[in-house]
Amino acid sequence: MEGGGAQYNPRTVEEVFRDFKGRRAGTIKALTTDVEEFYQQCDPEKENLCLYGFPSEQWEVNLPAEEVPPELPEPALGINFARDGMQEKDWLSLVAVHSDAWLLSVAFYFGARFGFDKADRKRLFNMINDLPTIFEVVTGGVAKKQTKEKSLVSNHSSNKSKSNSKARESQAKHSKASQPKDEEQGLDEEDEDEHGETLCGACGENYASDEFWICCDACEKWFHGKCVKITPARAEHIKQYKCPSCSNKRARP
Repeated sequence: MEGGGAQYNPRTVEEVFRDFKGRRAGTIKALTTDVEEFYQQCDPEKENLCLYGFPSEQWEVNLPAEEVPPELPEPALGINFARDGMQEKDWLSLVAVHSDAWLLSVAFYFGARFGFDKADRKRLFNMINDLPTIFEVVTGGVAKKQTKEKSLVSNHSSNKSKSNSKARESQAKHSKASQPKDEEQGLDEEDEDEHGETLCGACGENYASDEFWICCDACEKWFHGKCVKITPARAEHIKQYKCPSCSNKRARP
């Protein structure tokens, strides 16, 4: 998939770097100056979407390329599914990190395709490395991001104790919908013993009985409801739940 400009294949280190800078500028534009439009286009109710940056310094939110294998490495799939499951700034940071990885993969795909030697690859990397990453641009720098993360951890610890009561009610409500009545008593203790070592398939954090979780019926992984945008009320109407990864799988050879 290629848009926002004519299709071409850069063949020299300078041309690949110019391609990289254009795609980078378009992606940064989506995550900063055009962020409101970008946010609206990433509707979680739509299919798995990708953020494309183009050499023309334009950007586009669209479905992934249908051809297999794709002409170029593809950006991260399904960025829209996580949009409402986290704070906007954290979601944008996540998209930025994946965009950085995608830009590097495209640049070194061209390098491999057109036979860059060790010196060419090193020169290309050094040119790229002189630029701030998209993540650094979006978050305002690594130091600022680290300070913010410490603050988020502190706030999470204080807010968690305040929300325990409400969270337990939500967990119990969902459990009643999926468990026989004679198993409802002592459910929190059983869940804590059974899933104490379980990690969320989306964020990687440990299971906690005071948070709403849901299990994918396809891959049998557990997820925080907030990470996959599923509430206890919504879960009551789902007969067979599939996580975003399983829902997005397409037929591939």
